[in-house]
Amino acid sequence: MQPGLYIVGTPIGNLSDFSPRAVEVLKNVDLITAEDTRVFGKLAHHFDIKTKVIACHEHNEREIVDDLVEKMLTGMSIATVSDAGMPGISDPGFRLIHAARAAGVAVSVVPGPTAAISALVLSGFPTDRFTFCGFFDEKKVRDDNKIRHTIIYYESPNRIMNTIKTLASVMPERKIAIVREITKIYEETIIGYPADLVNIEPPRGEIVIVIAPAPDKKMTDSEISEIVNDIVANSTKSAAAQLAARTGISKKEAYKKLVEKS
Repeated sequence: MQPGLYIVGTPIGNLSDFSPRAVEVLKNVDLITAEDTRVFGKLAHHFDIKTKVIACHEHNEREIVDDLVEKMLTGMSIATVSDAGMPGISDPGFRLIHAARAAGVAVSVVPGPTAAISALVLSGFPTDRFTFCGFFDEKKVRDDNKIRHTIIYYESPNRIMNTIKTLASVMPERKIAIVREITKIYEETIIGYPADLVNIEPPRGEIVIVIAPAPDKKMTDSEISEIVNDIVANSTKSAAAQLAARTGISKKEAYKKLVEKS
């Protein structure tokens, strides 16, 4: 193998998605860095990969990056993998890739499945423009709602029902797709308005949420009034921010409507 860094995508569920090229690269590099050596060990055993493996995760990545870059500069070939999918996409790997680029190390990619993109195409929502926001953050969701095209989040099964309730409050007019267990036996896509999904059986497994673009048509005054009635119990300032996020009107206009209501 030529010296440098090889970014290798691994299966997100179905082992048959692992490409022959990925297996070949991992068998022939000098060293593999893995998010969790135990998780990668199962994959390595299945495909008879016997290359030396060291851990490179969020807790040690900063400390070992310089040493790894030095190894590549002196002629080593190193592959980096995460537990599933592409390294660097809400997974370790970004710092190593960034440092390798900054040092002038050759960087190659061996593409593999990515949960975010797989969920996007499974949803049937528009794919011409989309924003991946990583793991869902309730503190940022009102700002995220200003993104009017398709949005993608990762979420854990223990938080998904609270997240659906939050989306029902902040983005009631936008359909969502809950995509779980991609490429696995129980792969499932659930689509609907968040208010219609708040009482579903809690989804299990690995979950991606895809949010449809905001409707083109502007809400009518009566529709906005219904939302005003729903949130008027909050302080005027916080209610104005929520009203603006849920309707697409400016905060100034939202504040005016709330003052008129009171």
